[in-house]
Amino acid sequence: MTSSPPAVLITGVAGNLGVRLLPVLSSYTVIGVDMVPPADPNGLAHFEKLDLGTEASCPQLVRLLREFDVRAVVHMAFVIDPLRTGVTDTKRMWQINVAGTARVMEAIAEVNRQGGRIDRFIFPGSVSAYGPETPPLVLESQPLAAKSLPYALHKQECDEVVQFRASKLGDCATFLLRPHIFVGASVENYLVGALRGTPTGKGNLARRAREKNRRLPLLMPRGQKYLDKKIQFLHVDDIARLIIYLLGKKDVEAGAKVFNVAADGDALTMQQCANIAGAKLLRLPTRWLCRRILTLMWDIGLSGVPPSAFPYVVGSYTMDTTRLKNYLGADYKRVIRYTVEEALADTFRAPASTTAVTADAASTS
Repeated sequence: MTSSPPAVLITGVAGNLGVRLLPVLSSYTVIGVDMVPPADPNGLAHFEKLDLGTEASCPQLVRLLREFDVRAVVHMAFVIDPLRTGVTDTKRMWQINVAGTARVMEAIAEVNRQGGRIDRFIFPGSVSAYGPETPPLVLESQPLAAKSLPYALHKQECDEVVQFRASKLGDCATFLLRPHIFVGASVENYLVGALRGTPTGKGNLARRAREKNRRLPLLMPRGQKYLDKKIQFLHVDDIARLIIYLLGKKDVEAGAKVFNVAADGDALTMQQCANIAGAKLLRLPTRWLCRRILTLMWDIGLSGVPPSAFPYVVGSYTMDTTRLKNYLGADYKRVIRYTVEEALADTFRAPASTTAVTADAASTS
């Protein structure tokens, strides 16, 4: 008799990262939950609509974890962009993002307390939790100091929730990842949108600008220091490979493991980023004026980049990834395949492919 593949539950399975993961999880029974089903359900053994912003989601998760004898949970459900998701109320966002993370972990704890066998929990946090201005190459011990942007503030709170609750999950390893900004041909986020210049607002002005293929300028204060600010990125396929690696790694120990995750190689300056993206720079006298113009474009529905994201657009935040390199050892180059420059260049080079991730990173020690 052949045993069935181990079951993994993925929250936020319809999101960009979930879409990248599904095609390469054929060695697992994948249970997916999200507020909407993925456009392509291939690779899913079971999908269930679930709203982590409600108390009812916790018992629903407990039932699914028990019913399918789930061995691992990858928690990716998170409201990043209110305009794209339609979740524009900040309190509602907090319920989904922060309270939702606590509910996922409580469900795991409840199942394991009653004989469950969930032995790993993977949560992709964010570099944004460190704040928009950090010393060069911060370690995982750097204090978290998110600013202004609800997404970043919620990622910091989730990071703290995961660290606090990891010891309550029983014999379960917790991998708390702090990835840098995702890039790749299929990715849309605030910084990628600013570099692309896509009018992503919901108003008529944005619609007409998109119809005419017009690009918005990248707003940047005057002064060489802003062009010299350094930033890293992470290709979405590399974070997918890392998650696959962690799912397949044998003999993991219970407790929390925190890893900075970025593409290999040197960080880029904002000038280099603009050159790679072919962005049109608009230099203004002050940060205040840049933010005022961004606020105006937001208010009239032309730009989808909120003013609260501006500190991260013009900031500099880079991480030391030595801990991850040491943990992966000889497998590092098989998992993290892109340099920072290659990852960003791929974002502006080719149309999206949902099958680009290769699964050979799943063969781990």
